[in-house]
Amino acid sequence: MRRKDIFTFFVNKINLINTSVTPYKSGFVSIIGCPNVGKSTLMNALVGERLSIITSKAQTTRHRIMGIVNADNYQIVFSDTPGILKPSYKLQERMMHFVITALTDADVFLLITDVFEDIQLEEVYLNKLKNTKTPVLLLINKIDVSTEEKLAQKAEEWRVKLPNAELLAISALEKFNLDKVMNRLVELLPVAEAFYDKDAITDKPERFFVSEIIREKILLNYKKEIPYSVEIIVNSFKEEEKIIRIQADILVERDSQKGIIIGNKGAALKKTGTEARLECEKFFGKQIYLELFVKVDKDWRSNDNRLKNFGYS
Repeated sequence: MRRKDIFTFFVNKINLINTSVTPYKSGFVSIIGCPNVGKSTLMNALVGERLSIITSKAQTTRHRIMGIVNADNYQIVFSDTPGILKPSYKLQERMMHFVITALTDADVFLLITDVFEDIQLEEVYLNKLKNTKTPVLLLINKIDVSTEEKLAQKAEEWRVKLPNAELLAISALEKFNLDKVMNRLVELLPVAEAFYDKDAITDKPERFFVSEIIREKILLNYKKEIPYSVEIIVNSFKEEEKIIRIQADILVERDSQKGIIIGNKGAALKKTGTEARLECEKFFGKQIYLELFVKVDKDWRSNDNRLKNFGYS
């Protein structure tokens, strides 16, 4: 074989190898929807970690929480957002600001609904999704407890509301069709370098997850307005070789709420503290010493400076 032919042969081989390499993809995916449709369950399932707390109560998620999935050829940065609602006080206004932000900086939108939800998404959000050039995947959740007729009816209603959206039926709880969601997301991601380190799973610090775990137990253990009047401040997080020592304050708006949180002879607070400690031990994989105090911070939900200090900015 002549030298020129040998050179051409190897150039062609190199070009063939280069064209067969899958390009690396990376992007941001915002999970949005009304309260209690399964946004946090979905994100935890897609990420494979319990990053977002889950209860049956509305407004469980207050912040925008990022969960990061890394693979050999892609990185997906998911954002779990508060349930969309009409704000009644400043805290809820700040929560909706997280949603608005998530609607402006995503590469793909995951709009999640369920087979039982009446379409009550406010027009301002519907219009943003209807007019966006960003791909919208509309996930109809909870099909494991539905009928085919109900699913078909709900799908047709959404096709009228959001004709540009691509529909997928899922069960976040049973992880049904989530492989299809992931495959479609990878197809839609732009070609880009990773935004976070390959071993990162979230952008939130350890103290954030401690505060969320405590707040989850309060949502589960107390009724009416009490859980919505609570904010958690983690004052210290000291990790030693065999134990993590944590001290946190439970803030309420009124003295009467403080008494309810503490309970008779401290029984209610002890129960909440024990459950939160055990959950923290599962989360961090280490023994936890948790010390809780209850304090009054009057009307913190309507105070701009306090909300900013608490991370609602």
